[in-house]
Amino acid sequence: MNERIDDTSNSRNQKARQTALAAMEKLPVDPTSLVNYRSRGRVAVIGNSEAMEFAPRLSEWLHPLVVLLEGAEEPGAPVVPVGGRSLDIEGYLGAFRIHLGEQGRPNAEVLEVDMILDLSSSPLLVMPLKPPGYLHSSTDEISLASAFETLAGMRGTFEKPRYFDYDPSLCAHGRSGKTACTRCLDTCPAGAITAMAESIEVDPYLCQGGGICATVCPSGAVRYTYPGLKYTLDRLRTLLRVYREQVGEHPVLAFIPEANEIHQYPSSGHLLPVVVEELASVGLDVWLSALAYGARTVLLVDGGSMSPEVDTALREQLKTTGEILQALGYPDDAVRLVKADVLEEDPKLDMPAIVAGGHSGIGGKRSTALMAIDHLFEQAEKPKPMVILSVGAPFGAAFVEAGRCTLCFSCVGVCPGRALQSGYEEPRLEFIESNCLQCGLCTRTCPEDAIWITPRLLFDPATRNHARLLHEEPPFLCTSCGKPFATRSVIDNMLSRLQGHWMFQNERARKRLTMCDDCRVMDIVQDPEAMESDASGQIRQ
Repeated sequence: MNERIDDTSNSRNQKARQTALAAMEKLPVDPTSLVNYRSRGRVAVIGNSEAMEFAPRLSEWLHPLVVLLEGAEEPGAPVVPVGGRSLDIEGYLGAFRIHLGEQGRPNAEVLEVDMILDLSSSPLLVMPLKPPGYLHSSTDEISLASAFETLAGMRGTFEKPRYFDYDPSLCAHGRSGKTACTRCLDTCPAGAITAMAESIEVDPYLCQGGGICATVCPSGAVRYTYPGLKYTLDRLRTLLRVYREQVGEHPVLAFIPEANEIHQYPSSGHLLPVVVEELASVGLDVWLSALAYGARTVLLVDGGSMSPEVDTALREQLKTTGEILQALGYPDDAVRLVKADVLEEDPKLDMPAIVAGGHSGIGGKRSTALMAIDHLFEQAEKPKPMVILSVGAPFGAAFVEAGRCTLCFSCVGVCPGRALQSGYEEPRLEFIESNCLQCGLCTRTCPEDAIWITPRLLFDPATRNHARLLHEEPPFLCTSCGKPFATRSVIDNMLSRLQGHWMFQNERARKRLTMCDDCRVMDIVQDPEAMESDASGQIRQ
């Protein structure tokens, strides 16, 4: 749907855009903590003969050390030959460590420097976004002169924003020794994220604000904080509100990465540019919110700087967004990735005009996305009640095979979103679909393989938020006192697995498995055979 915009309307839109952008820029950014670097000018120049020749030129400003990959030492800057040893680099500006040789071996050596100039044919560090203080350069004179200027400016104390916040209680990386979600680990271009036993660790010194970790995180455990979600949505809501108040028509939002920031507004007056730190720092929660606020199209302007991993992850988010929009009856390409030259064109309008929503990002990423979807659902003419999504979407359902489930509640204990819940006093398993992250921890943890998940989204919020019964059983009553304490399937499963076990060879010992904890202890104390200890000190039952 492309409504014609004449010259008069375009002129009015340009004036409305100018006023709206000025209003948006007046909003104060939320403060964040800072990360500090201190560099004293120690620089390791890694390479061959070119490194030997170039390093002395740095001596006036810096303290160079040559790490010689091949060849013999020559007079000049201090030299450490690699000599066939392995070479590994870790760290960042002011705190690099170069490991030569295998740790624990006599020839192992660790060099501590502030900066690294890598003159090898290919970068020794392979991550797409290199750590601050690491520079790979060609050996031609122009490149070396540029490297000299860059390195000379890296001596001193520097600071940058802490771009992220992390809440391990929401993280779906792992539970009970099982690993599930690795999306942030798989996509971080800076190699700043490390897997721990049941959580992750983000190095603030390596993190450079790419934002893809927060975009792909299904739970919101990793949050982009500079700028934060609330601030970003306040800017978008203000921009679109003021644009409408100034009688602007057909607003199209264009998210532009800071590296590709435009210095002249596009001629199409209804195209509203929004500069972001990195394109991947905004995801489906922000895109769908922009549409809910009244944008007719959302453009993601690709400046060509995304790594393949980030590009793939962003396109997966776009696929999920398109599937949701299509099921709501809107064009599936209302949010799309475009090249920078599209800003010189007149972008088509995809969405119909709707009543603008007013939600904010106070509740976090997931609730923000669902509030935007709920508003678009209310405004849709003929939406479907549900959409089946592609694998990898952060919304979905869980199901249980009743014949296999013993209501052990292992799944409840590991569910990071609390989508799976027990019936507390009653042996029942319930499921709240709006909380499901599709992380798969429940399927990996269930000892009976009784659970499976499928990505989908229910559009009716009441149905999505309602606790749905997955499985229940009547309680099993203690055979001694009659108190309910388990389920029949748990008891049957336990009796089957312990059949033949040396501790349960007589009928009295087996019967104790059908008793509650109190009655079981009482029966053991009253059973002389159970109180006898064997040679290892274990109690016979």
